[in-house]
Amino acid sequence: MAVSSQVNVPLSNLRAVTIIIVVAFHSVLPYLASQPADPFPFDAPPYRWIAFPILDSQRWFGFDLFCAWQDVSLMSLMFLLAGLFTPSSLGRKGPRTYALERSWRIGLPFVLAVGVLSPLAYFASYRLTAADPSFSTFWQHWRALPMWPAGPQWFLWQIFLLGAVAAAVHAFAPHWLRALNALVARVADRPLLFFLALAALSALAYVPLAMVFTPWEWTFLGPFSFQLSRPLHYIVYFFAGFAIGSHASGHSILRPDGPLARHWLAWLAAAIASMSVWGGLTSLTLPEWQASAPLFRLASALAFPVASAAAALCLLAICLRLLQSRDRLLDSFSSNAYSIYLVHYVVVVWLQYALLDVDLNAIGKATIVLAAALTVSLAVSAGMKIGVRAIVSRHSEPQDESAIANQPR
Repeated sequence: MAVSSQVNVPLSNLRAVTIIIVVAFHSVLPYLASQPADPFPFDAPPYRWIAFPILDSQRWFGFDLFCAWQDVSLMSLMFLLAGLFTPSSLGRKGPRTYALERSWRIGLPFVLAVGVLSPLAYFASYRLTAADPSFSTFWQHWRALPMWPAGPQWFLWQIFLLGAVAAAVHAFAPHWLRALNALVARVADRPLLFFLALAALSALAYVPLAMVFTPWEWTFLGPFSFQLSRPLHYIVYFFAGFAIGSHASGHSILRPDGPLARHWLAWLAAAIASMSVWGGLTSLTLPEWQASAPLFRLASALAFPVASAAAALCLLAICLRLLQSRDRLLDSFSSNAYSIYLVHYVVVVWLQYALLDVDLNAIGKATIVLAAALTVSLAVSAGMKIGVRAIVSRHSEPQDESAIANQPR
């Protein structure tokens, strides 16, 4: 289904590009050269199969570089986009209706994803090392885990919580949001200043936690998980996006003819350079973060916010400059992005499992997984929409005359 003609086309295309990157990121994980040869045991800590459900014998180091870049930039960009689209929804619906609709749109799908989709996806991972590959035995092992892995759906509960905070602030302390919007308005035509402010705030939020907990460690409370170094960093990005979204696109850094878009090549160079610096510094802290020199750890932690901000603004700039035209395929990915995010992981993991014994190189396998996962996820999303419309239409149809005649008066 095409997006509305009233939508900001570059941002709609950015949403499409982002969901494609998300599926691509998960599609290449089995083929990283940095991962061990054997799959991770299902019942043994630190349960790394949660991040790498399938490990294939075919590997390509180029996928390591791609995933490293996306680890730095992708989730930060997704929190920025989540914040970016929040003010318009709050303005149209008001805090109460907005919060209620979010419960149905995000809270209920999170429960469905955690309760059904996540176990279905990880069943494939369990079968790699299981003595008994049956689903009933898997379910016993699954319920014995010290957590309930949510897979990529961890993102949902966090944006649900941040949206609730934004609604509460909008209702009870709107002057805080006005002050934030005023600050962003000052850098509407100065993306470099916005970049510096974003990187500085992110550094304050990220560096202390990374130094204490390492950049990689996760914690779990049932189905709720988060990366210990990044919760405050993601809050910064969400509200930075919220502040940008509070201004009309013609009066913010999102102007297609603005300085951010015009200098997209410079932002691309900055993203590549900052990512290279982060990669080089981070390599000095491997394989064991706590055993590396404190100076190396601090330098790596400081490089992350810079690389993250540069990468996010780079992709924004590219879409604003080069993706200003409507495209039917991108429209389709954009309008179905949320549904694709919900269902793609099951498709990706089982396709990777099915390709384990296929005689094909890593690039070929990853390409098949990506193309098939996007196609199947898009088809499932379209089918879900048709089903919802059919249910709504059935309940909204007028009753026939005999039914009306038999109703009590």
